[in-house]
Amino acid sequence: MKRTPAKSPPVRTAAKKPTEADEADEVAVIDEAETNGEAPAAEKAASRPSTKRRATAESMAAGQRDISVSEFFAKNRHLLGFDNPRKALLTTVKEAVDNSLDACEEAGILPEVWVHIEMTGENRYKVGIQDNGPGIVKAQIPNIFGKLLYGSKFHRLRMSRGQQGIGISAAGMYGVLTTGKPVKIVSCIGKKGKSHDLHYFELQIDTRKNKPEILNGKGEGEDIPFGADGDKFLAKHGVEWKAAKDGTVAHNGTSVTIELEAKYQRGRGSVDEYLEQTAIANPHVTLHYKDPDGKEYHYDRAAEQLPPEPKEILPHPYGIELGNLVTMLQATKAPTLSQFLTSSFSRVSSSKASDVCEAAKLSTRANPARIGRHDGELLYQSLQKAKIPPPATDCISPIGVPLLLKGLHHVVPAEFYVADTRPPTVYRGNPFVIETALAYGGSSAAVKISLEALTEMLGETDARTLRQFLINGFNGIGGDAADKILTEAEFGNRTSPSKLKPAEIAKLHAAMRNVNLEEGQTMNVLRYANRVPLQFQPGACAITQSIMGTNWRAYGLSQSRGGLPSGPVTIMVHIASVWVPFTSESKEAVASYPEIQKEIRLGLQAVGRKLAMFVRKRMKVKQEGERRNVFLRYLGEVAGAVNEINGRDKKKLYDMLLKVAKRKTEQADIKLDDQGRVIKRAEEDEYGDNVLIVKQDEPETPPAATEAAAAGLKKTKEKGTGKAGR
Repeated sequence: MKRTPAKSPPVRTAAKKPTEADEADEVAVIDEAETNGEAPAAEKAASRPSTKRRATAESMAAGQRDISVSEFFAKNRHLLGFDNPRKALLTTVKEAVDNSLDACEEAGILPEVWVHIEMTGENRYKVGIQDNGPGIVKAQIPNIFGKLLYGSKFHRLRMSRGQQGIGISAAGMYGVLTTGKPVKIVSCIGKKGKSHDLHYFELQIDTRKNKPEILNGKGEGEDIPFGADGDKFLAKHGVEWKAAKDGTVAHNGTSVTIELEAKYQRGRGSVDEYLEQTAIANPHVTLHYKDPDGKEYHYDRAAEQLPPEPKEILPHPYGIELGNLVTMLQATKAPTLSQFLTSSFSRVSSSKASDVCEAAKLSTRANPARIGRHDGELLYQSLQKAKIPPPATDCISPIGVPLLLKGLHHVVPAEFYVADTRPPTVYRGNPFVIETALAYGGSSAAVKISLEALTEMLGETDARTLRQFLINGFNGIGGDAADKILTEAEFGNRTSPSKLKPAEIAKLHAAMRNVNLEEGQTMNVLRYANRVPLQFQPGACAITQSIMGTNWRAYGLSQSRGGLPSGPVTIMVHIASVWVPFTSESKEAVASYPEIQKEIRLGLQAVGRKLAMFVRKRMKVKQEGERRNVFLRYLGEVAGAVNEINGRDKKKLYDMLLKVAKRKTEQADIKLDDQGRVIKRAEEDEYGDNVLIVKQDEPETPPAATEAAAAGLKKTKEKGTGKAGR
């Protein structure tokens, strides 16, 4: 095949009109290429991919900018607990109540909190929370409620409910995003003998700059006087200012009002449940709650004393990392390395600092700011190897066994209560305390619910089936208990709760009250972190995992493998720490550190052993009572038969047999005091301390057994009298 010589590319010159000779040459070139089996140049150019660059380094650099933390969380609000309308309502109330309780306790004031939820439209609610705390300085109000990551708790090591400085400002941001309505804040720092005005702000967050925008008072807020004019002003703007408990005007405190897109629903994971559980872990708090239906609930305080105030501590050497240590060395004002160690860390004395410096081969007189990364790493390794005592625990304020028992008894009806507080320990250098409490017995919440409340819950639920509604709507109801209720009410498992008619609802309500749920009831788990209830993500929480990993069969409860135990049991676990290791920013679950799980397991075992003693003793008393019933049922017949045989006095013989029966079944007469100790025989079977037992109004001998025995004796007497007459 003849090879066509390569042609050099034409040189571009100034544009000119092509001549007829040029067009003829171009056609000849195309014909020659087609003759040799080659594609025309135009087709080759079209088939080649474009080499034009889509972006350059300069154009990409022009599009880069800082990302505001507010802007980030506005797009990722699910990280803060605002991933669905129902959860958003609970998160808003929780963040505001937590801030109120922290402020009151830090100021030494017994907290009193008002919570009001009002429906303003379809899927829109206005939430108002007020406290009797110390109030907020006017200049700080915009930053606290209109700026993310702003607060006083992040940089200090002491126990508090809030940690990150995100919660309440994020709730306000969510309200602005979903409704466009600003956050309304009223605060007053009035003192005794003085009358201060109320500081009123309407604001929203500028998410691009993470800064508050004040919308009233020409960007400076407004001061409102107390009295009729102030009340009219607040009412006009849709804000409430509650009176104190004694009816007098409250001259101190803070009120925040947020309107948001939300969904109100009763049952598990609701605002109602959160406030009820808050009252358990905070018996020194008084809560007033008004729900969207106008119903009011009041949780009066069960204790008149504040918990001990936690003290701030320095970080412990075991809780820092190399990068943190290098940063601290560069930022310190201490003149020597020895002074840096003693002033920056807890439990590091002068002698211990000398030992650490010697092990790191550094001088105690060295300038901390001049220590390089290599020497810093040697110092870090020396700190981690040194034997340093654990941090002080006065930075933690646990609830305590007496208040645990009092709070649990105040809200959860049961027969037996037990609590335990573990000794303080540390994880990653952070001190923490685990507290456990248990309530056994009592009826399920499903038994106590009224027909009206059940009707409202059925109308609000988003459950697809009636079985799902029962399991998710009531604490303690598991699959077995739900099946019992549905069988009693003659409903199928796939019945839709939203389609029930009034007659069917009444039938379901009757079944819930009549069915014995004790055997099918699932353990109700109450999780707390720094006195705050944890409502969501139970499966990801170290508390739930530790409870499911405990062998409850050894303590008298039935339990399937890898599941929660069954029975009328409520278990409460509280972790108190200077820094609770949550799994996410929404603070819904505790991370599974081995040290934390070990302490939880030991606390569960402590209350489980006393539960086992109570359950076995109660079973023994029940068995002896049933045994006595059998004796009593036939004592009259036996006494009459013996009388017929040998003529013994029937009444005297019956009394003697009754005495023997009671002696043989004497454990049925055991009585316990409120500490779980046997009253009649105090030297036996003591439960020990930290136990509360509620006396049950049960007769010593069931009436049916007594009547049966008396009837048997009377029948024998009649038969004996007839025979003697003959």
